[in-house]
Amino acid sequence: MILARRLGSKASRLVRVLGIETSCDDTAAAVVTGDGRVVSETNRHQHSVHAAYGGIVPGLAAAHHQAHLPLVLRETLQRAELSIADIDAVAVTRGPGMAASLGVGVAAAKALAAVHGLPLIGVHHMEAHALMARMGREDAVQFPFLCVLVSGGHTMTLVAHDVNAYSTIGSTRDDSVGEAFDKVARDLGLPWPDAQDGGGLGPALEQAALRGDAHRFPLPVPMDKSASAASPDFSFSGLKTHVRRLRDAGAFDPLVAQDQADVAAAFQRAAVAHLRKKTALACRHARAMGVSITCVVASGGVASNAAVRQALADVAAKEGVPLECPPPRLCTDNGVMIAWAGVERLRRGLLDSYTFDFIQRWPLDRLKEMPYSERGSSFDS
Repeated sequence: MILARRLGSKASRLVRVLGIETSCDDTAAAVVTGDGRVVSETNRHQHSVHAAYGGIVPGLAAAHHQAHLPLVLRETLQRAELSIADIDAVAVTRGPGMAASLGVGVAAAKALAAVHGLPLIGVHHMEAHALMARMGREDAVQFPFLCVLVSGGHTMTLVAHDVNAYSTIGSTRDDSVGEAFDKVARDLGLPWPDAQDGGGLGPALEQAALRGDAHRFPLPVPMDKSASAASPDFSFSGLKTHVRRLRDAGAFDPLVAQDQADVAAAFQRAAVAHLRKKTALACRHARAMGVSITCVVASGGVASNAAVRQALADVAAKEGVPLECPPPRLCTDNGVMIAWAGVERLRRGLLDSYTFDFIQRWPLDRLKEMPYSERGSSFDS
């Protein structure tokens, strides 16, 4: 087979995959081996670039990717003490994400792979998050498992049957949980921490909540007393709006630090309770599907939140299975998760053509419909 021939001369060592991530505002790359060892990684955050705007500006994000990606790739290889000749495949985020940002990474990966005759792997961003907990721990995190994907762009529960095979159980009807965290933090006037690891409005709200009284401002748990209570879907828009109405009514002063902390704690308490209940529902739905899950996996940027992790650990314990999470620094967008997803897909011969394009909106359920095979497309295009 073509892939076997390509890697045959390197069979004496583990494969190395270069991963590239540019789906939003992180310019990231990493080299990961087949046994899950991170050889090197580089991440250029843009927190200071977007802080003044209170959110991500797509045009600015893409411009910074274009400026920094070549240097990020060079630095990643230099840190690994490797050249491109030592890389066995190139993996890149194909979607979903911001179109202009995705385009920068995809164009770079296609050119790099084509020039050097390397296999090219287009990675679904959410699959990469879902598989991250398996890196180097495949014996502990076996299929099928329930995955809770919680990030700034997505909130969903799904059954991971295998690589490339997922069944969505519940998803958000409006805002993602990460988006709600960010918007409430902005309404509270919380500062946007600029940190290479862990910066952003969501972590700012989590830190503020640690100093607050969660019971001072009783906030309703979404979808808790309505006909939608039995649905596995999520909704965070109403909770976010409730906070804004309290602010507009003068119930708290966003310039007073204790008010900020108390509202942050109340919001986080309600949001986490919602995640807990819907994850428990998802576990029941998985059983109804005839799936016996091996564990619950939490991934995505919000999975680094300690309160969220504890709540999901409680749900998993009641199901009699463990909660598995990537390290907090690997919950947010990074090149490591793309490289690892590339490893998992490379093993199965799921290669892509040098002519593929990014996909801005891409339901994870449809991943298995893509025309993948171990074929000559990455070499004969």
